[in-house]
Amino acid sequence: MEEKKKSGGWCGWFIVLIVVASLGLGIFFTVTRIRRKSDSGAAPVPGPPGAVTKKYADALKIAMQFFDVQKSGRLVNNPISWRGDSALNDGSGARLDLSKGMYDAGDHMKFNFPMAFTATVLSWTILEYGDQMKVVDQLEPAQASLKWITDYLVNSHPTDNVLYIQVGNPEIDHGCWNKPENMTEARPLLQVNASAPGTEVAAETAAALASASLVFKTVDSTYSSLLLRHARQLFSFADGYRGSYSVSIPEVQTYYNSTGYGDELLWAASWLYHATGDKSYFDYVTGANGDAFADFGSPTWFSWDNKLAGTQVLLSRVSFFGPNDVSNSNSLLKYRQSAEAVMCGLLPKSPTATSSRTDNGLIWVSQWNALQHPVASAFLATIYSDYMLSSRTARISCNGKSYTPSDLRKFAISQVDYVLGKNPMKMSYLVGYGDKYPQFVHHRGASIPADVNPGCRDGFRWLDSDSPNPNIAMGALVGGPFLNESFVDSRNNSMQTEPSTYNSAVIVGLLSSLVTTSSVVRSFS
Repeated sequence: MEEKKKSGGWCGWFIVLIVVASLGLGIFFTVTRIRRKSDSGAAPVPGPPGAVTKKYADALKIAMQFFDVQKSGRLVNNPISWRGDSALNDGSGARLDLSKGMYDAGDHMKFNFPMAFTATVLSWTILEYGDQMKVVDQLEPAQASLKWITDYLVNSHPTDNVLYIQVGNPEIDHGCWNKPENMTEARPLLQVNASAPGTEVAAETAAALASASLVFKTVDSTYSSLLLRHARQLFSFADGYRGSYSVSIPEVQTYYNSTGYGDELLWAASWLYHATGDKSYFDYVTGANGDAFADFGSPTWFSWDNKLAGTQVLLSRVSFFGPNDVSNSNSLLKYRQSAEAVMCGLLPKSPTATSSRTDNGLIWVSQWNALQHPVASAFLATIYSDYMLSSRTARISCNGKSYTPSDLRKFAISQVDYVLGKNPMKMSYLVGYGDKYPQFVHHRGASIPADVNPGCRDGFRWLDSDSPNPNIAMGALVGGPFLNESFVDSRNNSMQTEPSTYNSAVIVGLLSSLVTTSSVVRSFS
């Protein structure tokens, strides 16, 4: 009997093992089938930077030069032959050194709101595509240009709740046509503070410094820590003393009027979350503030004034690559769904495609500085496409129709190729690129010969001159075409021929994303 029991027990366990093994294999093959189904059609994850696309590499090297054209202060190793030291006394009235930073456009103003946006976008570009920039020797120049701005922004923040947000008076400045090296006019300062708050400009500056702290984390840890400390303080100031700078300082409405500060608060908190890992910033964007300001499901245009689309894409990165305890957040999913709504609006054949485009497919939103929106949109599209590729996300759905990462990339390429010459004018809107580009750029320094030094008023004869600019504003991205795709190359046509530093940020970002291919990092830190 005992022997029989042993034999029967052994047979039972053998059967159990067979059943368990069968179940295990069944589960394995089921999971494998599900995984294959979820990855069905997903392109391979890109490896290290691949082959360089020469036309985008050439364009990137040119676009990067406009940052040097726009630099204020004492220039070191200056590569622009017709530029020299300027605005060395900026900030002296407040015992601050505000000599650095960059001039906004064709004038000599320093507007911190768009300048900080320039720094944030440049930081984002380096963080996502620094390996690609390095392949074509543009990473170090980008870091240097970024630091030129962040040095200035740090100095603009002398105490916790005080931020200087403008150098120069626009009416005085625009009453002159001279070179920055010859400026003698007054350079007054504007500030926001606890009594006269400026939430959007303080928050955008916090975003700039937080994102830049990640750029410099492995390059200069001390400087990175300095940037992050100022970023935290500025966010506390922005959030603790809520109020629009357009209300506190009405005179800014003529130039860089803000349409609201909620987007900047979410943008800044998102960057601080990436920079610190502090979950309180994540809770900030996914809690009541997200409900109040995120405008979920409503696509917007990414620009110096509206950061919502950028915030949605940036937080999608957390959804794609973040730890499980945050990536599965329902609120985070809303940001990703909103980002996908933005992408669906950009894709020309999508059921929800925006009608805001020219006959030849250029995104077109505004006659003033028309190229900002298509280039910024294309930049977001390539970032989102690369998030999909690196996470092996095969497709997004736009009202039931599916699109792949390559569809987003094709859209982005259509926009940049238009800018570089594939347009009805058959000209490049990036100055210095190609055989035909604007010759009458609305830019004071470029319009005046290097060997003359006009005063404030007598320089206007170069504004009205029929001769092309004697100096090339290399890398300037001008305003761009009208809706009918015409372009009038005239210095007095500032609507179309004036470049801006923030235009340079988005075109550098877009070109950096297209110069070659590689997977994006899973974490910035």
